[in-house]
Amino acid sequence: MPNPEPNNTSAHGRPGDPCVFVIFGATGDLTKRLLMPSLYNLLANKLLPDKFAIVGVSNVQMSSEDFRKQLGEEIKQFATTKVSDDLWKFFDQRISYMAGDFKDPATYTKLKSALETADKAHGTPGNYLFYTAVSPSFFGEIVKQLAGAGLTKETDGHWRRVIIEKPFGHDLESANALNREIGACIHENQTFRIDHYLGKETVQNIMAFRFGNGFFEPLWNNSYIDHVQITDAETVGVEQRGTFYEATGALRDMVPNHIMALVSLVAMEPPNSFESEPVRDEKTKVLRAIRPLKPEDVPRWAVRGQYGPGTLEGKPVPGYRAEPQVNPKSGTETYVALKLAIDNWRWAGVPIYLRTGKRMAKRVTEIAIKFKAPPALLFRQTGVKHLEQNELVLHIQPDEGISLSFSAKIPGPVVKLGGVDMNFKYADYFGSAPSTGYETLLLDCMLGDPALFQRADTVDAGWRVVDPILDAWKQTPAADFPNYAAGSAGPSAADELLKRDGRKWRNI
Repeated sequence: MPNPEPNNTSAHGRPGDPCVFVIFGATGDLTKRLLMPSLYNLLANKLLPDKFAIVGVSNVQMSSEDFRKQLGEEIKQFATTKVSDDLWKFFDQRISYMAGDFKDPATYTKLKSALETADKAHGTPGNYLFYTAVSPSFFGEIVKQLAGAGLTKETDGHWRRVIIEKPFGHDLESANALNREIGACIHENQTFRIDHYLGKETVQNIMAFRFGNGFFEPLWNNSYIDHVQITDAETVGVEQRGTFYEATGALRDMVPNHIMALVSLVAMEPPNSFESEPVRDEKTKVLRAIRPLKPEDVPRWAVRGQYGPGTLEGKPVPGYRAEPQVNPKSGTETYVALKLAIDNWRWAGVPIYLRTGKRMAKRVTEIAIKFKAPPALLFRQTGVKHLEQNELVLHIQPDEGISLSFSAKIPGPVVKLGGVDMNFKYADYFGSAPSTGYETLLLDCMLGDPALFQRADTVDAGWRVVDPILDAWKQTPAADFPNYAAGSAGPSAADELLKRDGRKWRNI
């Protein structure tokens, strides 16, 4: 068992740059559940700069003292490890708060003053990182107001960066409009469109696994791979997000961002370096190679579903239409399965199957590479009637790791083959480091490395895959909802999607 070095240096070999971290929407769920636990983990691993401060901005009236007290209570509940009082003092001495209306220029005048105070008190050199933990309707407005107040202008060697949460637009037109609105105010290298999936160890490891090993990349093409399956299944329903989900649905919520990010990492060509622009060039290039679906192709290549009442972990759960803030006759999809084709030399003829859904039988995110079965001629005079396909699975959540299945001879005088599984889990091999998935992303923002963030043209490419499906479904509403029970593996039409090609989904 190896003994890896302590996780106290970043991929860049140093902590983040000194800065003030400004959180718009600081009193919301994202701050307490993910941002503060992530910042705490960075501090615990000596990856936060000493010259650091946090300014919270929200429309809730409270004092800085009350805000610090609230965060101090919440971190005990949501941290991924036991909270040290000594470490928390670091934050307690560096957190301030201001209330304001995101649409009011006076808020940004007040913020400018708060930032100048933080710079003087904590030695931050005018570097500001703005995080939009707010409703998507405020993304463009906040950037415009920041620019209007002069807070995005980079002079005298300091930097100003804005992190934009998802969803980035609700279709191709709105995403491009948002890109134009933001691009009119700040440069692309100041814009960090975040997707927390890209902070997960296994997702980051896909490139290292593919391009850092000599025995898999030569097989990573249509000569050896039969097809690819990407699964993102959740056991939770819409919880208290019915209003948001009714206007969004599974396709918009998951595919143009999370799923397309996984597709790009699995299918991209090797970049000429790990610098951000070569990596992002290759991600965008492969997404642009995905064949757009014609209206007549959508019914055969795209499946939608909505969960009805069912049983999950032995307990009855309601159907989607009975969830809070959901239309009792809703036509919103909670499940999507797609078949995609990538029109380039590496992937020609290799289908990429995707599925994502809520209230599924199990929570799992994984990428399965199904290799072509070898010729069975050698075994024609034995008892072996069928050769199984080798399968490589990249497990993303809940247990991060990699597994490989292959065939081996069962001991004995008769030739019989049995399946063998090799499993690697990060926690078993390297130990389990407390993580939310945001730590790497926040650190990269402080260091100015955008490799794990979506560029404007990547966002455009992802929406171009989804937009024809949205248009087709809008023209023809689903007539069979609900069409899968909560706690199941999804609608039968998704099984047919693969069955027509002589394939089947992995059992989740």
